[in-house]
Amino acid sequence: MKRVAISTLGCKTNQFESAAMVEQLQDAGYRIVPFSEPSDIYIINSCTVTARTDAETRRLIRRARRLNPASRIVATGCYAQVAPGELEKMPELDSVLGNQEKQFIAKLLETSEHSVSDMSAIKQGDPLKLTSFAEHTRAFLQIQNGCNSFCSYCIVPYARGRSRSVSPDDVLHGMRDLAANGFKEVVLTGIHLGAYGLDLSTPTSLTNLVRQIDTESIVPRLRIGSVEPNEVSDELLNLMAGSQIICPHLHLPLQSGSDSVLQRMGRPYTSADFRALLARISSTVPDAFVGADVIAGFPGETEEEFSETVRLLEELPFSDLHVFPYSRRPGTRAAGMPGHLPAHIVTERAARLRSIAKLKKMDFLARFIGRKLEVLVQGHDARTGCCKGLSRNYINASFSGEKSLLNNEVSVIITEYAVDGCLGEIIH
Repeated sequence: MKRVAISTLGCKTNQFESAAMVEQLQDAGYRIVPFSEPSDIYIINSCTVTARTDAETRRLIRRARRLNPASRIVATGCYAQVAPGELEKMPELDSVLGNQEKQFIAKLLETSEHSVSDMSAIKQGDPLKLTSFAEHTRAFLQIQNGCNSFCSYCIVPYARGRSRSVSPDDVLHGMRDLAANGFKEVVLTGIHLGAYGLDLSTPTSLTNLVRQIDTESIVPRLRIGSVEPNEVSDELLNLMAGSQIICPHLHLPLQSGSDSVLQRMGRPYTSADFRALLARISSTVPDAFVGADVIAGFPGETEEEFSETVRLLEELPFSDLHVFPYSRRPGTRAAGMPGHLPAHIVTERAARLRSIAKLKKMDFLARFIGRKLEVLVQGHDARTGCCKGLSRNYINASFSGEKSLLNNEVSVIITEYAVDGCLGEIIH
């Protein structure tokens, strides 16, 4: 039985696709081993959001060759898709496979060919099949792929192709499979979730799909991945507010709080639009966890433009921020823009935004002292007798409990909070 090890970089879509490849390879008779161990085949599922993630892919390829000089090493994912020629020059690498080729990974491992499909020619959202997931309690389900937005800093439309949706029937079938295999929470993922359904022969929407899942109550907990700010409708918020299964959690790719920077980025909303959205979320789903992505040091970002971002972030009720220092990505419009900032300024601005993120997270967690949260137990430490889990509104909670609680949702009173989550006591 040949051994295969997979290392995954990047987004939840990549994590889903790695899990689907694992299932496909196991069905074909391969044994999956950790990436740190000697293996017959190493697969690196790459990300290409920044030059830094490209470098990490190359580092993993070289590491794999050191782990087993006789192994077969395969690169797939977004870096492999957009720069196959760059990777093919690496003497350590045996083959390069594009994103579409993940569908046939077990068959392609038997050949030594490079194979990278033209993603712009792919029109249909055929789902990768997945019925299990390594985490055992929560699973990701890919319902959409690709993006039509072409924001100036982003290479993803070239790596993933145009927006393609999985049919509602296939999504519901995937949900039922995961529920039947014991998963208590499913996270809907995609590259541009808000565009879900618009490309189907009978057009639909993310809200319609979520309503269908909610009506059937297929799983106890449904979580929605990242949604563009201009695509969060009142209808979706009202559905979330009234649901027994939809988790009160939104992740919004803000990117900047400056209108002039948003315009250069090619983002289709203003800071005022975003401010109005946060007000709607706060009034409709008051305990929702609201995270956001922010880019520090976009080309040409002035001190005043950065200050506009700082003011917006400080004034709005975010629960956390994912801060990305701007990194030049060849092939994007932003890479050729004037005014690229010195690295130390980008680093300083990112650090400032992270300090705001830390305060926002602490403020959010502090609100729940003395309150009851429903926590899905994901782990148990036999040494300490401590359970760890995740609340519906995305709070990590730890409490004393038995191993038998794994994969069960329990009520926990929150007693303390720290920067990485809360402590509590289970209500028996």
